[in-house]
Amino acid sequence: MPFPTYNGMKRSLLYPLRLALTACALVFSHAALAQTDELATRLEPVLDEAERLAPLNTVVVAAGGEIVAERGYRGNSVSAPANIKSASKSIISAMVGIAIDRGLIEGVDQPIAELLADDLPDDPDPRLHEITVGNLLSMQAGLTRTSGPNYGRWVESANWVRAALAQPFEDEPGGAMLYSTGSTHLLSAILTSVSGQSTLALARDWLSPLDGFSIAAWDRDPQGIYLGGNQMAMTPLSLLSFGELYRNNGVTDAGERVVSEDWIRQSWEPRATSRLSGDEYGYGWFLREVAGEQVYYGWGYGGQMLYIVPSLELTVVMTSDEYSPSASTGHRDDLHRLLGEIIEATRLPAD
Repeated sequence: MPFPTYNGMKRSLLYPLRLALTACALVFSHAALAQTDELATRLEPVLDEAERLAPLNTVVVAAGGEIVAERGYRGNSVSAPANIKSASKSIISAMVGIAIDRGLIEGVDQPIAELLADDLPDDPDPRLHEITVGNLLSMQAGLTRTSGPNYGRWVESANWVRAALAQPFEDEPGGAMLYSTGSTHLLSAILTSVSGQSTLALARDWLSPLDGFSIAAWDRDPQGIYLGGNQMAMTPLSLLSFGELYRNNGVTDAGERVVSEDWIRQSWEPRATSRLSGDEYGYGWFLREVAGEQVYYGWGYGGQMLYIVPSLELTVVMTSDEYSPSASTGHRDDLHRLLGEIIEATRLPAD
């Protein structure tokens, strides 16, 4: 009697083939573990030295989808919620992209005046009708900034959406980058309006496929709209999970698509240049080169950082003292340098 076959191959030949494949898988698995352990060893002195950065609270490093190093300094923990400040603007950007994919927003060229008609000033500047969703995402609305020295006055207003729309124009829509949390708060108001749900409810729904994603706390304006682009609490591990989604082109580890690959490409396309840092800006993400690698990052006041280095399959989260400025003190630059050291340690030694 001939041997039973499977797709033309004798079953007697399949068994040793399976054994060989299993052996190869084990070899690759052991090699991957050894490589992870080696990288963790190389990162250890880098993260030891990082403790000298007094405002730095935590660092988490993932390479190839695996956490290879994590540190909590001065009693801080990577599993405890931290205020990620303006790093949350990257999350608002992702939610806008999802809303576009779901047909709730027409696209980045949709004018915002038709979406926020009830909150326009009584005698609106005609240029308000020229501002698009994309202009808000890239900080090119042209309206006076509500960040920096103007932030306090803005959040003390009775209606943050109306106050942001009532700011005088400093430039034309689509002109120079004017970094403003008011712009991302308008996006939060738009998301609330077009969906009929709070931005927090949307985030918990749309980003729920992410393993470990959670928003622990989030401030709201007097009308109950969640503050777009600030005052969001997440654990560093949760922020890392969000960063991994973007590193994986919008797909979770389980293979579920959450954000379109095209949206990530659009978000990482340089559209303006920050006059504060000199870095380029896309849709809720800064762009710069660090240690010879292209890096995309979210940045929050005090030094709340989410870095993605696609060329090295690297995602890094750093959190810092939320009450201490990072730009004027040089701490932000220190964090960029720390990332550079992590990149250097991540690169495999030359043969």
